[in-house]
Amino acid sequence: MREAHPHFILAFMDETNLLIIGAGPFGLAISAQASHLGIEHLLVGKPMEFWRNNMPKGMYLRSACDWHLDPTGIHTIEKFLEAQGKTARDVEPLSLEFYQEYAEWFRKQKKIEPLPVYIKQLDRVDADHFLANTSESQTVLAKNVAIAPGFRHFTHAPQELTSRLPAGRYAHTCDFVDFANAENKRFLIIGGRQSAFEWAALLIEAGASAVHLSHRHASPAFTTSEWAWVTPLVDGIVENPNWFRQLSQEERDEINQRLWAEGRLKVEPWLEPRLRNDRVHIWPRTEVVKSREEGGELRVELSNGETISVDKIILATGYKVDISRLPVLASGNLMEQIATRNGFPVLDDHFQTSVPGLFVTS
Repeated sequence: MREAHPHFILAFMDETNLLIIGAGPFGLAISAQASHLGIEHLLVGKPMEFWRNNMPKGMYLRSACDWHLDPTGIHTIEKFLEAQGKTARDVEPLSLEFYQEYAEWFRKQKKIEPLPVYIKQLDRVDADHFLANTSESQTVLAKNVAIAPGFRHFTHAPQELTSRLPAGRYAHTCDFVDFANAENKRFLIIGGRQSAFEWAALLIEAGASAVHLSHRHASPAFTTSEWAWVTPLVDGIVENPNWFRQLSQEERDEINQRLWAEGRLKVEPWLEPRLRNDRVHIWPRTEVVKSREEGGELRVELSNGETISVDKIILATGYKVDISRLPVLASGNLMEQIATRNGFPVLDDHFQTSVPGLFVTS
């Protein structure tokens, strides 16, 4: 039998109806909904760990107060603010620190107590059960599994780009979140979307002497994205999970294009004044041709003929899902049974994979 938290560590075998892997926003929300529905479950993971360890202090979210965690609509961001005598106007845009405080408040309100370990391996042991092994040598037998992995394992660093960069002199934004040593340093950020411009602003504010941004496309506009039209689409999934698949290809392409345009062709307008600085150099429609180390610095040649000198290169090249990169699946016997398309697991109307009882979300 499972002992009460925090003494999980002493338990050898645990059995559960639903094992939830990942304690980020989606894992916490799934746990809350499972409790609401009376589904016995076990949540495994360290709450909001990716948000604490792989996002920089001073970062802001693009989402607003209406994007809360509670499926029941009770413990919302607005309710969290109400307890503090504040309104959305007081906190938007939402800071990373604020969102972490809200997530912790939400966790406590819902009485969610995750098992703070990692699942190292997940196997299908028979038609009705999965067996999970934890980083603390525990085992969990589960009838159903929901994986909420976030993006930690999906960093995208194109090989055609990294092959032109000296090893050890570049890092992905996911891994470069501490700017304590940025003062008087020069940086090249490769990328041209929200994270590239936000990392540039944070580096300038940390005292960087120069920040260059290089991207192959035209620079995005500093303007507010319009997301109000998305809410009815998301709400529609509850009533009809299959609605998107029922659309014509033309209709699906139109929605995809609109999402892409709002999210990729625009960056938040509150970044513009922070980047209005002669230490910021933006190089649109360029890419790195080659680079070399010279006298302790990096000399980087761009496709427009410019050569710049920097101390560090940051890859703001985003994330690319490849479910086979998840250690919990790659190490077990499930991966070969999971149907995929372009790296994504093929899901049914209820986020279930081709393996019965195995569900995947973000």
